[in-house]
Amino acid sequence: MTEFIRKIIPNAKDDVLAGITVSLAMIPEVVAFAFVAQIDPLMALSGAFIIGLITAIFGGRPGLISGAAGAVAVIFVSMIADGHTKGMLFDAPIENMGFFYLMACVVLMGIIQIFAGVFKLGRFVRLIPHSVMMGFVNGLSIVIFIAQVKMFSHKSLQVSKEGVKEYVSTYMQGSELYIMIGLVLLTMAIIWGLPKITKKLPAALTAILATSLIVIGFNMDVSTVGSYIIEGGGTGLKGEFPTPNMDLWKNLPFNLDTLKFIALPAFLAASVGLIESLMTMNLVDELTDTRGNGNRECVAQGAGNIVSGLFGGTGGCGMIGQTVINVNAGGRGRLSGIMMAVTLLSFILFADKLIEMVPIAALVGVMFMMVIETFAWSSFRIFKKIPMSDAIVLVTVSLVTVFVDLAVAVFVGVIISALVFAWESAKKIRARKRIKEDGTKVYEIWGPLFFGSIQAFNDKFDAKNDPKSIEIDFVEARVSDHSAIEAIFNLVEKYQGEGKTIKLKHLSEDCKVLLYKASDKFHDVIVEDVDDPRYHLAANPEDFPKPLGEYNF
Repeated sequence: MTEFIRKIIPNAKDDVLAGITVSLAMIPEVVAFAFVAQIDPLMALSGAFIIGLITAIFGGRPGLISGAAGAVAVIFVSMIADGHTKGMLFDAPIENMGFFYLMACVVLMGIIQIFAGVFKLGRFVRLIPHSVMMGFVNGLSIVIFIAQVKMFSHKSLQVSKEGVKEYVSTYMQGSELYIMIGLVLLTMAIIWGLPKITKKLPAALTAILATSLIVIGFNMDVSTVGSYIIEGGGTGLKGEFPTPNMDLWKNLPFNLDTLKFIALPAFLAASVGLIESLMTMNLVDELTDTRGNGNRECVAQGAGNIVSGLFGGTGGCGMIGQTVINVNAGGRGRLSGIMMAVTLLSFILFADKLIEMVPIAALVGVMFMMVIETFAWSSFRIFKKIPMSDAIVLVTVSLVTVFVDLAVAVFVGVIISALVFAWESAKKIRARKRIKEDGTKVYEIWGPLFFGSIQAFNDKFDAKNDPKSIEIDFVEARVSDHSAIEAIFNLVEKYQGEGKTIKLKHLSEDCKVLLYKASDKFHDVIVEDVDDPRYHLAANPEDFPKPLGEYNF
């Protein structure tokens, strides 16, 4: 605890102010996500507080802000609706059963995330290419921008002839629209201009307060946080301190049928939550030139979701928008995340009326500035300078993020990048051929030998027309996978089937072990006594404790 306090003291002021700023920007976004998932806004706000607090204290990335995120909320929509229907089919029907399934699903989601951290799956985020990261950032910036544009509208509940209730949005017009645009531009101007005058005041928080005071002082009839919640069907921000939800245990049947019902959405939510959290962590790493711990973040996210589910909150993950606001406001340590969570709870419990008076325009202005600062504008400058494959990945990830889903976009980007890498690597396989004085034909193999290059590797050889004695030298090649081992095995079989002698030199140790297991005859084919120093360099780099440049080969 002493060490924890020592670490948060140096940047305490900036962390506190950044945390307050983020909590203000958190409320309308979390409420909007609650409407998407068709749950009570207080359920989402409770989840944002719990997840935000736990990940701030125990997470692997100081400065990362977590809460009830839309990427996760979307996954729960159909499950909640199906859960309500399922509950009415019980022998003793239960209303709103979908919410109890939701809480159980969030708990299972957290368990899956903890297992991901325990088995160190967080390290795989390092395999995400930079082009995917830039596409992710650009796509998410566009998504956030579109979400803010929707704030320039009013929601109204309408009932169709069939009795179906739905919210219909109508965009602002006339003077109301002009006032909204003016307040947004004022907020953005303060955020842009204040740091040029003084950096002692947090620009985003000052802009929110200034715009709010103008609206209140001139009694402007504009959309506020309170009116936004009421338009969505809520009753306000007033809530209670989150406590364990005992109705979950009383109403939820703990059986195999329940597990089957929640298993798939829990897995999808866990995957999406971890991908967004780890990608956000990567972004903060780049912004702050520091390194987070992905596996620890997985465990913290899981713990946060478990507690949130048990206390009646919804699921969540790292939120890139709020995280960027936090970092840009000077939040670097765990105190900023803790302050965000505590302030959010304080607003709900004690300052609900004040927060409901904050104009939506001020928060939209903050988010617009965050979009401008987050979007990788450099991608336009470097677009013609990077490989075509990277440019395609960047654009594809951006489009899939906007039109489909963040997790799908990352998977698509990584798969395309991996396929391009495999294709390009497969073209690098080479075979230099020469004849020794004794008539032995030598194939010197260059390049990576793996599943993508074995076809080109096989095409280098001519078993029927080659001389009686063949030698294949792998000193400049790297045998990478089982497909490569199988290709070597089949090649030896082919030459021996032609009645010819074949020798294999400079195979890596792991490759030799696998070939010896495959057949005893490889003891006569593989040459062990190698005196070429290049082979030792390639096969056993751990044998060289000094920098390679200090050896004289």
